[in-house]
Amino acid sequence: MYKLLKTQTQGRAKRGQLVTPHGAIETPVFMNVATAAAIKGGLCAQDLAAIGCQVALCNTYHLHLRPGDGVVRQLGGLRPFMGWDGPVLTDSGGFQVFSLAKLRKITEAGVNFASHIDGRKIFMGPEESMQIQSNLASTIAMAFDECPPSTTDRGYIQDSVDRTTRWLHRSIAELDRLNNLDGTINPAQMLFGINQGGIFHDIRIDHAKELAQLDMAGYAVGGLAVGESHQEMYGVLEAVVPHLPVDKPTYLMGVGTPENLLEAVDRGIDFFDCVLPARNGRHGHVFTNTGKLNLYNAKYELDDSPIDLDCPCPACAHYSRAYIRHLLKAKEILALRLCVLHNLHFYNTLMAEMRHALDTDAFTEYKKRKLAGFQEQ
Repeated sequence: MYKLLKTQTQGRAKRGQLVTPHGAIETPVFMNVATAAAIKGGLCAQDLAAIGCQVALCNTYHLHLRPGDGVVRQLGGLRPFMGWDGPVLTDSGGFQVFSLAKLRKITEAGVNFASHIDGRKIFMGPEESMQIQSNLASTIAMAFDECPPSTTDRGYIQDSVDRTTRWLHRSIAELDRLNNLDGTINPAQMLFGINQGGIFHDIRIDHAKELAQLDMAGYAVGGLAVGESHQEMYGVLEAVVPHLPVDKPTYLMGVGTPENLLEAVDRGIDFFDCVLPARNGRHGHVFTNTGKLNLYNAKYELDDSPIDLDCPCPACAHYSRAYIRHLLKAKEILALRLCVLHNLHFYNTLMAEMRHALDTDAFTEYKKRKLAGFQEQ
């Protein structure tokens, strides 16, 4: 159940709480991406808890390939499998319809894939996606959808959205069936529907109105951050979010930079996920309150200050920029761990600060101050 705790007089920013079978999620929230049930960069579930992570996001497609969702089911589901006590959200495999475009064929029934690992043939439709996610026993499952590129023509986008709607009804029916079976690990598994429509506002709005009639546990805005500009993305949110229920969680999939998160919260989004902080960290790019740093740069060779002077994360508490730069240059795995640890701490702290600003009716000023600070480098 989602509780709307606070709304702002300026903008659409909202403060909420989603109560789940695996704990309450305070929103706005950033979900840390554990694609294969682990954060790339050497972080474990205990690290996530230590840096304020509330939700781990795992990848349905990848876990279906290895170790296999049947294996995870036999081991009690994702949470005991990865040693994580909190909520887990699983995607549906729909994004792989976009990202593996050269390895798949879409039909009304679903999608035929060729595994990116060994080329073996895989079929996934709404029913199969729900079955895999039920086996994974995530807290929140995502409906199976197609994520078309934002540059696709209007005719294809409309056909894709219509198909996604039909797939949503099949996803709802199948998850309801699975949740009522004896032996289902998480019979209270929640389902979020996904709004699509590229950058066509009218298609997006019509689809949002259809979704809103279905009384989903939550509503995602998908198909963004796939080629459009930031301003186009913000324009879509301004058009679509007012047509989604304010008393349900809204989730912007696959986004984004710290600036994106601030702007999207202001437009009514309260769930996020993105590989960006971990991926940047693995390449020595770290986020700070005064902008992003590239620790490979020679100017940090003798810099004995922490990554961010205001950060209490384990990396900043114990190590200098100079030392982490040395680890990066020496290709030591510890460098990746420290940079990813810092970046995810930064993102989770940013969301905690936003929640506090919303609680104290100070979000507008907080956003302005934060955005200005990011430009100081």
